[in-house]
Amino acid sequence: MRAVLRHPLFRNSAVLAGGGILLLLVLIALLAPLLSQTDPTAIAPRFRLKPPSEDFLMGTDKLGRDVATRALYGARVSLLVSICVAAIAISVGLVIGLVSGYIRWLDGPIMRTMDGLMAIPGILLAIALVSLSGSSLLTVIVAIVVPEIPRVARLVRGVVLSIREEPYVEAAIGLGTPVYRILIQHILPNTIAPLIVQGTYICASAILVEAILSFLGAGLSSEIPTWGNIIADGRDVFQRAPWIILFPGGFLAATILAVNILGDGLRDTLDPRMKKRLGA
Repeated sequence: MRAVLRHPLFRNSAVLAGGGILLLLVLIALLAPLLSQTDPTAIAPRFRLKPPSEDFLMGTDKLGRDVATRALYGARVSLLVSICVAAIAISVGLVIGLVSGYIRWLDGPIMRTMDGLMAIPGILLAIALVSLSGSSLLTVIVAIVVPEIPRVARLVRGVVLSIREEPYVEAAIGLGTPVYRILIQHILPNTIAPLIVQGTYICASAILVEAILSFLGAGLSSEIPTWGNIIADGRDVFQRAPWIILFPGGFLAATILAVNILGDGLRDTLDPRMKKRLGA
């Protein structure tokens, strides 16, 4: 246990701060049913637009729904989407990047395809995919994943291009080592650190894009409590009931800030080039 605590990750203040905030938000999301016994979709017109009080800690919306309860359950949706998007984007992008970087004759066609995807603004591509496929959790995840894959693929490809010319890789090729073993044993381990860092930024981006899609009405159904849906419900009554937007907006900002701080800390710790710049 002491050896684990001595790891550089646990001595990085950014990792501790970002990870601590993110862990708290994850616990809040997991314990949402225990923290609030109220149904997040229950409509109560007699309680509509109630300001924050002892009964409603974050007030109510225009349908009388408890904003605090909806914000807690909204954390579940946002974190689920971000984790799924990061996992899928990294998995697919890793395979594409490895193949593109190592197999020279496939590099051109694959990268031109990735460039074509990156040329389309991610949010517009996500809106188009959701509009074509309909609104569902799976559709939203896929719509956010597609623009992220080229970024991961290019990152992995860059690592592969630099590692491929190393003497130990050339020696393995000379000995007739199968391609899959070279990729798994010699090249893949070098992609883990940058992919971990990239995964945190993908999580932050996914949370934000999901909220934007929901706010624009192109995400999950308005009955499903997400931070974007809650903010969208409050935009028409913002002057009368600003709490409907401020509280879920605070959750959204805190989550993205925590993930970005964690990503910066991981980059500083895991990237050897960053260590040299910092004099570590």
